Amino acid sequence: MSKGTLFDKVWDLHTVGTLPSGLTQLFIGLHLIHEVTSPQAFAMLKERDLKVLFPQRTIATVDHIVPTENQARPFMDSMAEEMIQALEKSCQENDITFYNIGSGNQGIVHVIAPELGLTQPGMTIACGDSHTSSHGAFGAIAFGIGTSQVRDVLASQTLSLSKLKVRKIEVNGTLKPGVYAKDVILHIIRTLGVKGGVGYAYEFAGTTFTQMNMEERMTVCNMAIEGGARCGYVNPDQITYDYLQNRDFAPQGADWEKAIAWWESLSSHADAEYDDIVVFNAEDIPPTVTWGITPGQGIGVDEKVPTAAELLEEDRFIAEEAYRYMDLYPGQPIQGTKIDVCFIGSCTNGRISDLREAAKIAQGRQVAKGIKAFVVPGSERVKKEAEAEGLDKIFQAAGFEWREPGCSMCLAMNPDKLQGRQISASSSNRNFKGRQGSSSGRTLLMSPAMVATAAIKGEIADVRELL
Repeated sequence: MSKGTLFDKVWDLHTVGTLPSGLTQLFIGLHLIHEVTSPQAFAMLKERDLKVLFPQRTIATVDHIVPTENQARPFMDSMAEEMIQALEKSCQENDITFYNIGSGNQGIVHVIAPELGLTQPGMTIACGDSHTSSHGAFGAIAFGIGTSQVRDVLASQTLSLSKLKVRKIEVNGTLKPGVYAKDVILHIIRTLGVKGGVGYAYEFAGTTFTQMNMEERMTVCNMAIEGGARCGYVNPDQITYDYLQNRDFAPQGADWEKAIAWWESLSSHADAEYDDIVVFNAEDIPPTVTWGITPGQGIGVDEKVPTAAELLEEDRFIAEEAYRYMDLYPGQPIQGTKIDVCFIGSCTNGRISDLREAAKIAQGRQVAKGIKAFVVPGSERVKKEAEAEGLDKIFQAAGFEWREPGCSMCLAMNPDKLQGRQISASSSNRNFKGRQGSSSGRTLLMSPAMVATAAIKGEIADVRELL
């Protein structure tokens, strides 16, 4: 194996050829589909009389449009019902495994693939969803793709892509209490910018990441896309292997040791050359909150909304827009900002460890009067595990609603939406205008523990005060 980066090795191993355009035709080992970006892709195949080439390499679930309060079929939303029916039909016609509601394995696509052991080191993975970069936590190269590319993967099991440069992002040291993986990635995006990763794959390295569990690594890789990177990954190690061992689709028996030896060979070589290296100190990272309308507009919870003069010139225009939209003024402390809704969930922070951290804050406390707070597990397995640990009871006793699995109030393609100018404390991944279902709704991104703190206080507050 070469002395290159993991990205280079995996890319080269999956290269089918170079197209006349100069793009690489890349074989995709695992294709994940859901109900939003696949119906049109299947329709395109039918128009061309094409079949799904490798149906065994495609796995489907339903997540974006599913209601989280009442999942009885048919759904009350007729469009949502049409979308799930279309996916059910397409999977049946093409012999594709579909994890539907009630299967025990349904959930957000980027939650179920890792927990089933489908996501493994050295793979190429594609899904018609921006946050496919999540799977890079395992040492995979994972791309979010558009509907026409979903069609291409279904038909050919390949994608045409330009090879990326690789930026190594090192974070070293131990995170302080109250600082989580979500704060790490928000801090990185705040520093490098939402366009800083354009043209790059991000390799997350350093002692901070080697200390993180797999779910924390998934949170970081999940939001690599929000920093402009096409994908993000962490080199596989013993933590990766311990997570994967004995999962449904993980190698078994003698194949397990062979798999580990193979995965080890894929890690970036000690002498690998990078196109760029950026280093952070874990101790410098505070509990972080976004104040604006991009994930890059973040500040420490004890900081103030920046003035235009404190920003780079190219960031001032979007800042002025954010001040107006968010109703926040320059120099205003972010702490004390009143909120209306608190959402814990999403493919960024809807896993069991996220719910455990939030439950630590909720236990023995009460959601502030007038606050709508709810928790949405990332999958049916996460929900079952949380209930076995009694986390649902902790949340409900504190005044949180306990919901069924789904994407919920992240993209809000379901009944979970902000109303009017409501402002949300959210553990999701995007704070764009209208992102959470209301054209004038406002979103503040933060860790699940910080969302739980906001729910208890009724305003943005420092989680360290409740630890």
